[in-house]
Amino acid sequence: MDIVQTRQLIFDYDKRDDEGKVIGHHRAIDRVDIDIERGQFIAILGHNGSGKSTLAKHINAILVPTEGTVWVDGKDTRDPDELWNIRQTAGMVFQNPDNQIIGTVVEEDVGFGPENLGVPTEEIWQRVEDSLKAVGMMEYRSHSPNKLSGGQKQRVAIAGVVAMRPKCIVLDEPTAMLDPNGRKEVLEAVEELRKREQVTVILITHYMEEVIGADKIFVMDKGNVVMEGSPREIFAEVDKLKEYRLDVPQVTRLADELEKRGFPLSRGILSIEELVDEICRLN
Repeated sequence: MDIVQTRQLIFDYDKRDDEGKVIGHHRAIDRVDIDIERGQFIAILGHNGSGKSTLAKHINAILVPTEGTVWVDGKDTRDPDELWNIRQTAGMVFQNPDNQIIGTVVEEDVGFGPENLGVPTEEIWQRVEDSLKAVGMMEYRSHSPNKLSGGQKQRVAIAGVVAMRPKCIVLDEPTAMLDPNGRKEVLEAVEELRKREQVTVILITHYMEEVIGADKIFVMDKGNVVMEGSPREIFAEVDKLKEYRLDVPQVTRLADELEKRGFPLSRGILSIEELVDEICRLN
């Protein structure tokens, strides 16, 4: 069974005037159907306003459909009796880690979620230890989060979600506020976590290099899924992505420019090694 399914998902935001009166609606998601299998690494791409973050909030039931249905681990997100279970199943990590970190010490922050779930104290500390190890932050367990770098804070935020033992983690542009080193730290921690814990990872991002290792990519525009496929299939369509105001990894762009200048290269090259092999093959 899929971990996440949507069918004819529609979500409308209310438009309000200065006095708060509803004066109309804006359709943020328009009849979206997606299927996400357990254990997959899924990427959702799209420019600002494409609907990708709105879709992410449906997976955690922060938002519920205006029309259509979202199932998380077989549970309908509109069922109020399932809300707690859904939020335990699908944990969310947002752009700004400062908005998710509430403890004065790293290990206390990571243990906050399990404590609220009523997990026994001995198991809480085991979960804290396991989660910090999973994101490479064990040596910082007694540190103040305020003294950590942006990348380290985000890894602590991820550890806090992991301690809840979710089956799925939704990361809504988790590296948007980080420098390149911080982005690298977070993505390596997420990939290690996925391999170790077999959790489903759904990454919303606008950094193309972050999604090369995804099992599947969904591209959104104006509330619709307009492209769907493997990274190689998606990034082979350089001109089409440009129409949706999206870029491609630098090496893919270089290969595309070489192909347009007459070099018979394969489409959808994703790494420098692949490009070098392709060029060597021409000699």
